[in-house]
Amino acid sequence: MNSNKQSGILIASNSSTNMGRRPLLIAGLAAAFVSPSRAQPRWPARPVNVVVPFPAGGGTDAFARPLSAQFAKLTGTQMVIDNRGGAGGTLGASIAAKASPDGYTLFMGAVHHAIAPSMYPRLDYNIETDFVPLALLANVPQVLVVNPKNVPGNFAAFLAQVRANPGKLNYGSAGGGTSHHLAGELFKQQSNTFITHIPYRGAGPALQDLMAGNVDMMFDGLGSSAAHIKGGRIKALMVSGAKRNAAFPDVPCAAELGLPDYTVTTWYGLWAPKGTPADVQARIVEEVRRIGAQDEIKQAWAGNGAEFPSLTSQQFGNFVSAEVKRWAAVVKSSGAKLD
Repeated sequence: MNSNKQSGILIASNSSTNMGRRPLLIAGLAAAFVSPSRAQPRWPARPVNVVVPFPAGGGTDAFARPLSAQFAKLTGTQMVIDNRGGAGGTLGASIAAKASPDGYTLFMGAVHHAIAPSMYPRLDYNIETDFVPLALLANVPQVLVVNPKNVPGNFAAFLAQVRANPGKLNYGSAGGGTSHHLAGELFKQQSNTFITHIPYRGAGPALQDLMAGNVDMMFDGLGSSAAHIKGGRIKALMVSGAKRNAAFPDVPCAAELGLPDYTVTTWYGLWAPKGTPADVQARIVEEVRRIGAQDEIKQAWAGNGAEFPSLTSQQFGNFVSAEVKRWAAVVKSSGAKLD
């Protein structure tokens, strides 16, 4: 048998046995040079973790959990909701930003994360540069809800009581620097009133205290308040904006009540850590679109007074950048500060 070396590979000749092995050798060499990304199994090959930066029971959960259930139904893979509350949603965002960018840790944030850069000067992440925007999942109007045992259930009577007792009534929020907080500050500014702010570690605990009568009111996203309004545990006095919400047609809008410029919406979105492969991003967006088309999701969103916006990932990223600028202006004009 003769042999020689070419490029460090031993090549045998003049042997029928070795000739038979040559196709196997070539196949092995070809496999060795296959791109690692092509060798990866199709996403999702294992459970997907979604960091929700607020305690269970808040507005983010109201959309994250139906999303998770539909994901499991459509893909056969579990989506795990990981509630990481604290610091107005910035603690969970920080954790998600540092996660492995492999598509198996996602971040479900909200409007609060467009506000945070103006309220928290020392954030260790940047919502615009440390994440990849994937999808805007829901857009919900803000609603003024009260405990009817503490506060009149009519807006005119409520406003009269607030003005007659400056600082004595209070409102709960999901935390300093959240949309709940800024919505309250904007209301005070535009209605010429003073209400004491009480921050919580998420909308869920704040709502519990509102229903218990420990706080008087909240400026909440309709998604987390809807079930409690329908159950009679709290009362809605006003939805923000210039039109009533189809899910709660009896609740007047801000424009009707003499606050034409009071427009606040709570939105929820899905991000991945920066560096997540483009093909994985595309698969996630594909699944989100499939989920949004399901009747169960349409019904759940409608019941919460929400829309499932149809934006591309790039449009969502542009939307977030515009919201960061918008809320920076609100923070500046209202003088809002962390409590």
